[in-house]
Amino acid sequence: MGEPSDTVLVARARGGDALALEALARRHLRPAYAMALAMLRSVADAEDIAQESLMASLQRLDRCRDPSRFSAWLLASVRNRALNRIEMARVRADYAARAHEAQGEAGRGEQVLLRRRLLAALDRLTPVQREVVLLHDLGEWTHAEIAAALAISEVMSRQHLFVARRIMREDLGRDAREEEG
Repeated sequence: MGEPSDTVLVARARGGDALALEALARRHLRPAYAMALAMLRSVADAEDIAQESLMASLQRLDRCRDPSRFSAWLLASVRNRALNRIEMARVRADYAARAHEAQGEAGRGEQVLLRRRLLAALDRLTPVQREVVLLHDLGEWTHAEIAAALAISEVMSRQHLFVARRIMREDLGRDAREEEG
């Protein structure tokens, strides 16, 4: 006998089964964290968003219209909360970058430059492309998992990954050529 489906766990949790709530939390915290990390690129913020979203979703199970799609419902909550925090993260990142520049950060110059290039290349991607790249390449998610989480087809997941990698190669290659010349 396998693990109970999300539909079964949601029904049990709605009935007050604490073990069902725990099973849902265990099953979905990691994907929620990966989604938040893909969007926010901050470990601390991703942990906060994942936990906040999971707790809010578990407390509002009565609002989950289709328990078989609990994962998608939770990940939509994660995405919405992450989008609300993106502006804050950008302001912090800009402030930190200016502070480092003001202090004459020359020792880690090459690493800082590479990091900036990578972040700039990621910023040129659409939000979906960025999520697919980060979930696939950093989170080691399969295209089936990505498709389910983002409510797209596996074909679209593969297409977004292909296009995003091409854009990033072109951007990083152009940056390297400009530095040489």
